[in-house]
Amino acid sequence: MGGNHHSLPVSRRRLLHQGCLGVFGLGCAGQLAAEVPLPGRTSTSLRPEPGYSCIFIVQYGGASHIDSFDLKPLAPDIVRGPFQPIATRTPGLEVCEHLPQLAQQSDKFTIIRSMTHGNPGHDGGMHVAMTGHSMPRPETPYFGSVISRLQPARRNIPSYVWLQNLAGDVEPRYLKGGFLGVSHGPLRVGTDLDNPSARDFHFAGFDPLEGNAPERLQSRQKLLQALSDRLIAADAEEGQSVSKSPVSGFQRFQEKAFDLITGTHASAAFDLSRESSHMRHRYGHHPLGQNLLMARRLVEAGVRQVSVTAWCGVAEGEKFVHTQTWDMHGPSAGSHLGSIFGSGSFGLGFALPRVDQAVSALLEDLDDRGLLAQTLVVLVGEFGRAPRIFEQGRDHWPACYSALIAGAGVQGGLVYGASDPQGSYVRDKPVTPEDFSATLFKAMGIDPNSRIGLDGFTHPASTGEPVTEILRI
Repeated sequence: MGGNHHSLPVSRRRLLHQGCLGVFGLGCAGQLAAEVPLPGRTSTSLRPEPGYSCIFIVQYGGASHIDSFDLKPLAPDIVRGPFQPIATRTPGLEVCEHLPQLAQQSDKFTIIRSMTHGNPGHDGGMHVAMTGHSMPRPETPYFGSVISRLQPARRNIPSYVWLQNLAGDVEPRYLKGGFLGVSHGPLRVGTDLDNPSARDFHFAGFDPLEGNAPERLQSRQKLLQALSDRLIAADAEEGQSVSKSPVSGFQRFQEKAFDLITGTHASAAFDLSRESSHMRHRYGHHPLGQNLLMARRLVEAGVRQVSVTAWCGVAEGEKFVHTQTWDMHGPSAGSHLGSIFGSGSFGLGFALPRVDQAVSALLEDLDDRGLLAQTLVVLVGEFGRAPRIFEQGRDHWPACYSALIAGAGVQGGLVYGASDPQGSYVRDKPVTPEDFSATLFKAMGIDPNSRIGLDGFTHPASTGEPVTEILRI
């Protein structure tokens, strides 16, 4: 083959890439390809290195700030709702009575009460909130894709994972990498009722294709290795350095893919059966609880960004509708929706206790394992809910809402910003999507001005300014 390599029907790069995928049947190939350095770039070590990870909990549908982290007990009934505030460990900070376990851990987190943007739609609001841009383009990447680009996993595991699907009223941008490319999109785990809280759930993403027994994979790997060696030899005849050969880069890709399929590190991270029954019970036997337990396992294994749809599951006696737990318009929006204050699947009486259980377990667990200092935890929706109660529900409200952030470079025991007396608009220290993203990047040790893009420099990671008052770094 050495003297006739120009007659190959496809390029060496394409041949090696397709060969790897065909042999291993790997569903997350893009995540690996993103870590193979291009010719001329320095190879990335696979040894674990210090660095931050992020668990980003998305309260899909838009959580009511007025009924959770920014209660208005002195406002009229039509505004404040029936829930009572309770004290926390942070002087002056009160939260909803349905969040007692989080109240006892308020020294670990900061509440931002002055989040704001202008897009009231689920699709548009989600795109704004998850990109950190008030006017994002369709191809603007989500926060996790930027993390995947700037702070990729060092171990042989995907950099970016998304647990639990979003429903069909948002475009599937969350599954892509925007202008950074699909290699920086997430590996998605769990769809509707098929999620880690299901008794028979098994993530098959790293399982070989049917018929690809380990012995057969070993044989195919040897064939690919022989082909790679011959192509590298052909490149050497052309005078190209072996270390800079595109084929050698895809050799590393093959090796990583084979290790991912046949090894135990990645697959074990997704296996909740390795957790004790006590720990699974502590997080809660519902989708949010089990997804957050898996998220902890994933960041412990080296995943940099785990986004978790905060779907709380289906209330007893109800049927599955969709994963928008927090879209609480009340009965006027459809017969499947009860009161926003009730105990149905779309009621705060059902959802808030599950958030309290699962998020408090996550913070406690991360802290006990020494991981909280290097794991940023974010809890936020695409917007808040309106200050006026309408037929036992609240409408979308992006003008003012709240976020909880903890861990990594974030100080605990703080409240930042304030809303007006009815929770309608920001009264003090507004935090735009741009400023929020800059703050999260800074908390993870990433310069918000870092340049990204397919060319490596066209776009900054964020155009905002970090809220330095809540940061330790």
